[in-house]
Amino acid sequence: MRIGILTNEYPPNVYGGAGVHVEYLTRELAALDEGRHLVRVLSFGQQAERSPSLVVDGVQPPVKIAAQDPRHGKLFDTLTQNLVMSGMATGLDIVHCHTWYSHFAGCLVKYLQDIPLVLTTHSLEPHRPWKVEQLGTAYHASSWIERTAYQNADGVVAVSVAMKNDVQSIYHVDPARVRVIHNGIDLQQYRPRPDPSVLAQYGIKGDAPFVLFVGRITRQKGIIHLVNAIRHIRPGVQIVLCAGAPDTPEIAVEMTQAVERARARSQHDIVWIQEMLPKDKVIALYTHAAIFVCPSVYEPFGIINLEAMACETPVVASSVGGIPEVVEHGETGLLVAPEAISATDVEPRNPEQFSRDLATAVNVLLDDPPLRASMAEKARMRVERKFSWTSIARQTLEFYQELLRGRLK
Repeated sequence: MRIGILTNEYPPNVYGGAGVHVEYLTRELAALDEGRHLVRVLSFGQQAERSPSLVVDGVQPPVKIAAQDPRHGKLFDTLTQNLVMSGMATGLDIVHCHTWYSHFAGCLVKYLQDIPLVLTTHSLEPHRPWKVEQLGTAYHASSWIERTAYQNADGVVAVSVAMKNDVQSIYHVDPARVRVIHNGIDLQQYRPRPDPSVLAQYGIKGDAPFVLFVGRITRQKGIIHLVNAIRHIRPGVQIVLCAGAPDTPEIAVEMTQAVERARARSQHDIVWIQEMLPKDKVIALYTHAAIFVCPSVYEPFGIINLEAMACETPVVASSVGGIPEVVEHGETGLLVAPEAISATDVEPRNPEQFSRDLATAVNVLLDDPPLRASMAEKARMRVERKFSWTSIARQTLEFYQELLRGRLK
């Protein structure tokens, strides 16, 4: 099979869960059936890979279109890159798109080549109203592109049952066209790998437990709520925030102010690593952390929790989106429910209470080392049992084959 993968993110330009998904899915698809399938990846950026079963090309905006609102520039770049992609994506049997950034190209390829279009639901624009801070009114255009793509897709991969329900309720996609295939994890790469030198490099004390956050500074990840929870966490524990790549200058300022307040209101050592670290260092941080915290207010799946669990670290996480399908409450971690304002505005109704509840869950685990140890062991076992990328690639290939057979009938 000749498989086209269209994406915004691909290594080395990976900044979110969608990029992680594409990186490992394409690698495993290319390895299936002794490499008999050709995976053709077109991505935003400067990439060029060649092997018998995997070909990757980066796409740059061919022209620069003047924008009255500077925030519209990203949309114009995306549309022109999509046009280039639609011209390059030839000789395919199926085209598979990841996030709205590639959906326009996917729709064009579907009709220009008369092949099935598959979309993966990494997130949905109506659940991310804060994106208007980044895109301005271009957010309404990105929402329109996404809606149009889902209305035209032959198949949809939902990364969780929660996302399947969302894509059906928001875009009225026929349930028969939706297949739930979870995200996965590289079990050999993500495993306990102690490295005290990483702790020393960032000023983390090796003789005191620490609570860890890893992620971008964005409304979606809820990091401000965790920072506001620090003053309620019991003394004697370090807080390590591996948080960079702020969505906007405004949220960068908000984060800085929140950390300054937390330092003023508590006695905790707060280590803020303001860069996106390479995987080996992140794995070391997961391994040494007492608890990993995922305070997301919107999370279709939450690969980040799999990464921590694979490194035998118990998790405190929000019970939103697909997270409850990953983290078993009371078994591999604790879930905290942020009561949302509405179905589409997913910010907590009571932010202060959500922060307190996060701190309470963290304190429960900090005060019970045997429970943490039990959860750590169960977390690794659960990941090994359910979330292998090889299995996920096989399920995805079978979905492609099913769609192609349906067209031949």
